[in-house]
Amino acid sequence: MTGNLTRLFRPSSVAVIGGGAWCRSVIAALDRIGFDGPVWHVHPSAEGSIRSVADLPVAPDACFIGVNRSATIDCLRDLSAIGAGGAVCFASGFAETSDGAALNSALIEAAGDMAIVGPNCYGFVNALDQVALWPDVHGLVPVENGVAILTQSSNIALNLSMQRRGLPIGFLGTAGNQAQVGLSRIALTLIQDPRITALGLHIEGVGDLNELQTLMQAAERLGKPVIALKSGRSETAQSAALSHTASLAGSDVGASALFARLGILRVRSLDALIEALKHAHLYGVTTPGPIASLSCSGGEASLMADGGEARRLTFAPLTDAQDHALGEVLGPLVTRANPLDYHTFIWNDAKRMAEVYSIMAAGPVALTVIVVDMPRPDRCKTEAWDCVEEAALQVRAQTGKAIALLSSLPESLPEDMAARLMQAGVLPLNGMEAALDALAAIYGPRVLPDVTRMISLPLRNGALKTRFEGEAKAILSACGLDVPQNIVVSSAHEAASAAHSLLPVVLKAQGLAHKTDSGGVVLNLQTCEQVRDAAAELDCETFYIEEMIVDGVVEILVGIVADPAHGYVLTLGAGGVLTELWQDTCHLLVPATASEIDAAFESLRIAPLLNGYRGKQAGNRNALIAAVLALEDYVVAQAGRVAEIEINPLIVTPSRAVVADALIRETE
Repeated sequence: MTGNLTRLFRPSSVAVIGGGAWCRSVIAALDRIGFDGPVWHVHPSAEGSIRSVADLPVAPDACFIGVNRSATIDCLRDLSAIGAGGAVCFASGFAETSDGAALNSALIEAAGDMAIVGPNCYGFVNALDQVALWPDVHGLVPVENGVAILTQSSNIALNLSMQRRGLPIGFLGTAGNQAQVGLSRIALTLIQDPRITALGLHIEGVGDLNELQTLMQAAERLGKPVIALKSGRSETAQSAALSHTASLAGSDVGASALFARLGILRVRSLDALIEALKHAHLYGVTTPGPIASLSCSGGEASLMADGGEARRLTFAPLTDAQDHALGEVLGPLVTRANPLDYHTFIWNDAKRMAEVYSIMAAGPVALTVIVVDMPRPDRCKTEAWDCVEEAALQVRAQTGKAIALLSSLPESLPEDMAARLMQAGVLPLNGMEAALDALAAIYGPRVLPDVTRMISLPLRNGALKTRFEGEAKAILSACGLDVPQNIVVSSAHEAASAAHSLLPVVLKAQGLAHKTDSGGVVLNLQTCEQVRDAAAELDCETFYIEEMIVDGVVEILVGIVADPAHGYVLTLGAGGVLTELWQDTCHLLVPATASEIDAAFESLRIAPLLNGYRGKQAGNRNALIAAVLALEDYVVAQAGRVAEIEINPLIVTPSRAVVADALIRETE
């Protein structure tokens, strides 16, 4: 077990080891942020420095090691020997380089039980306790509480520190190579600090899934939101190119499924990360639900409506009481709706504006968004816009409802105003696109998280065996799935004879993936002669004959792919030969529950077919869900051996869910 990260992050004393400009920057950063403990500069010849680690008066709580990679290992060994609290390792050239693996192992061994962050990272700025082990500029100032932001990129951390949007950042940290402690372990330490209100993560790779799950269990217990921006794509989940599932369910899909299971709110940009973190800081954990939007412009109302719909945000229809109350205040010339264009009839009348805002907030909404762009104070007089801020603050104070001011352009909501709004509990949102992205992550539809459910992990090594249709169907039949009656033969004559009891039939060439694409499937053969002639045309050694399912309602794709970074990904979608053309799929983490599977099917564009389109019979929903659950059970029971499994199509009829084709790849 590694040492105490809290001692490293909240030190009483600091040692800075090294003589370059980076180390001088760390010493200056500590002074600038107001660190009031002793700071010892360790260098063999620099003026006023301590010559070696052995000469330190006491074991420092925190150290910044700014020397080359080989010397870093020696420093760690010396610091560990004297009982130092922990260290930031600045040097690069370890696991990220071709010759660094041995050095990385030596680094971990030299640290012993002492906690280390990095290597190949800037370190951290703790604005709560006024500590900065940081070798560059940053934009943080001391705060009493705020969000924690962790990244695997030092430059992205630096850039985020310069935000001018009113977000109070209590802790900014980088993890670098995560040689000893990963992002999740660092985050777990930080999130337990009562001054940390929420957590923002920039993730390139999730690392240890068990640690991530432990983190999210703590976050749920503490009621602190976690917002993540995931970058980078791994090819590992797409290495199995034999199935449609492998091309549809890549690592990015796996990350989304994992985050949804654990309750991590995912955003797609740094802008949206900042806006979502502001919401998290002010309002904590929220549940999905409709919002209200109002502006004094029809153009802005339309943009909000279009942008919200594109992101699956909902705007609650006005109640009769709201409609009547708005009519009383705004008069007959204003069309009442949500989003609302309240015009300028009441502009500069903060009391009446607050009344309108309160009426909108009184509806069945989770957040009321007021769209306003402030003029440039360097070129315009801005007093005429003060009424919006005054009215918003009044509504927040009187109702306690969640209220936001949103500027359509990021720069149209000044930093000083954003800070005032945050202090008063009103959410400033900079830029409509980023704001809507953030609100979609917070209030848009999502699955109910479950931080305690087991995450099935695939094995990472081993030779793979492909089980084509006949063998795969036999396995699935033994698991309880509905497989058509079938016979395997080795000649066209045998095919004709064997097909008699099954007519009409489907004839397939054995041992091919994507059989339809290669001409290896012949459907709806009505006679033995047709079977014989079709078999004679197929270039294969064995033939697979099975009953033709004639009453299918819809064809479904059900696939599970091993994503070593995120677990097993279940893909559900439109099946058949046009699967990749339609791209009508959704993804869940294995194991998914029956209710999650049911909701996933309902979210597909083909859901009307499954439910009975235009008077046609509906498919057997219970049989469909039971088939998916049985497939999941098989994968879980194999304890990581399955690399890929696909049923395509699973033909859903009014009475059955039938495996029409299947493929399994698993470790031998």
